[in-house]
Amino acid sequence: MNGSRAGNAVLLSAISAGLDGAQAACAVCVPAPYLAQCEATLSGGPIGWGAQDVSAHASGAYTGEVSAAMLADFACRYVIVGHSERRAFHAESNELVAQKAVASLGAGLTPIVCVGETLAQREAGQTAEVVSAQLGAVLTLLDDAGAARIVLAYEPVWAIGTGKTATPEMAQAVHAQLRAQLKQKNAAAAETVRILYGGSMKPDNARQLMAQPDIDGGLIGGAALKAADFLAIVHAAN
Repeated sequence: MNGSRAGNAVLLSAISAGLDGAQAACAVCVPAPYLAQCEATLSGGPIGWGAQDVSAHASGAYTGEVSAAMLADFACRYVIVGHSERRAFHAESNELVAQKAVASLGAGLTPIVCVGETLAQREAGQTAEVVSAQLGAVLTLLDDAGAARIVLAYEPVWAIGTGKTATPEMAQAVHAQLRAQLKQKNAAAAETVRILYGGSMKPDNARQLMAQPDIDGGLIGGAALKAADFLAIVHAAN
């Protein structure tokens, strides 16, 4: 929940100007009120845009909700589903996150499906069990084609905004598990689905994290609010 029309204009302009032929796919996911600004500012350029959440419902009496079709109306390509803050602050279940992923795919959007464990779960040795259940709920509702169209993001909750970061090896272990789980659903999808790391990726650790075989990019939080930091991560992905 960051941004303003004036601040967004400066940030988006700086990111666009600083891409400078970067090889990595790049997108910004913004609060819903700013989707029109993104569409007007970024159309025709290399940066995609999307939303931070979506309703599981197609339309109707769900005041305050935003449907996948509404997001598509603003030419969104992506939408984040199951972010740890939605799970924590809004009690979103694995099943609801799965329904949101299905709704997104039905409107032609690419859901960025977030999974990750809390500090208590990691310390209890439950990381593998937790992320497997989170991804499994989504894969249960998808056919093979749908499984190939998602993006995954592993965000260890204990490493978000805390300054702590999973070591590249710790992150790689979870990413490898997620890819293996995908392979059980759709072997071809496991080769192509991007798995992003979302636990405080910053300019000074991005290259080491993305050097791991199963870390395909980053889901960037705080560092995305500073154009120079975000661009440094984008270029590290090269």
